Amino acid sequence: MSILKKGLKGAPVKRLQEKLGVAADGDFGPGTEKALKEFQKSKGLAVDGIAGPDTFTAIGLPELVLLRRGLKGAQVRKLQEALGIAADGAFGPATEKAVIEFQIRNGLEVDGLAGPETLAKAGVAGFTAATVAAAVVKADEQHFESEAMPEMKDNAVVSASSSSAGKSVDQIAAEMKETVQKLAAASKPAAAPAAKSAEEVAAEMKATVEALAKAKPAPAPKQSVWGKVKGWF
Repeated sequence: MSILKKGLKGAPVKRLQEKLGVAADGDFGPGTEKALKEFQKSKGLAVDGIAGPDTFTAIGLPELVLLRRGLKGAQVRKLQEALGIAADGAFGPATEKAVIEFQIRNGLEVDGLAGPETLAKAGVAGFTAATVAAAVVKADEQHFESEAMPEMKDNAVVSASSSSAGKSVDQIAAEMKETVQKLAAASKPAAAPAAKSAEEVAAEMKATVEALAKAKPAPAPKQSVWGKVKGWF
């Protein structure tokens, strides 16, 4: 999810191909990869043939920007700055936690993913109501198949997903509560001093759990264009 590479098929691929000026069949093959590398070179981007948030922004497809744990780059840094947290450009656990808390406070779908709606609400430049509307699957994209989202690390797909995406508020809260209980039950000190104690981490996570439990369920989201992609493995 949130990157496009050779071997993938789907609605986001079709949109990328249209911007690149190649046959828009939704199948990311060698021709698409070649055109993408040429575009990346012309814009001073990393020439890797993989389209991620920074490439989507440069090519005029902000609706395809979907930031999540495991991604790195300029768009992640802008999100972190908007959230008021350390802006190192790497979307890790702390950024995911901040996104979840932001989504709770603003009545958004609570999934820890920063797509156009969350980015627009956070005030990240380039994301508007029009961007949010464009992120919805179009009628001529409905025929594309879907596949479970993968997990990512350093902008690369590493395994099938076990992230919070697609889970209910109750499921997220239950998982976090279990982690809190494990931390509270731990009796052995860490081998090396940590920035925060287990008790402090547990308290922070407990507060998030309680907020999640009180949060009103968000309306069913419109179908995201990223729900029409397959071919990760």
